[in-house]
Amino acid sequence: MPMNTVIFPVSDLDRGKALLTALLGTGPSIDEPYYVGFDVDGQHFGLDPNGQGKGLTGPVAFWDVDDLPGTLRSLLDAGAQTVQDVQDVGGGMRIATVKDADGNMIGIRSSAAG
Repeated sequence: MPMNTVIFPVSDLDRGKALLTALLGTGPSIDEPYYVGFDVDGQHFGLDPNGQGKGLTGPVAFWDVDDLPGTLRSLLDAGAQTVQDVQDVGGGMRIATVKDADGNMIGIRSSAAG
């Protein structure tokens, strides 16, 4: 179960894009008004201008899972709380976000088949 995506909620997409471009040394691979993404050495970094409205309070690491609903259920059974229920984000990808008892955010994602 690899972790290869980190999403940052941003209030100013242009400023976030400039900062990550400077940090990563490359421009975005996805550049849309609703999402900007960067791919570097097998790692994906995303900027979500709507993340704060979805309950994201800081960067969230997303873990690839085969069974998104089952993994979400297991996390909730283990004491996590739903921040964002399963959502289709396009391109066959679905995500969900939970937080643990200390407020740490955990993201999970899978292809539409998972």
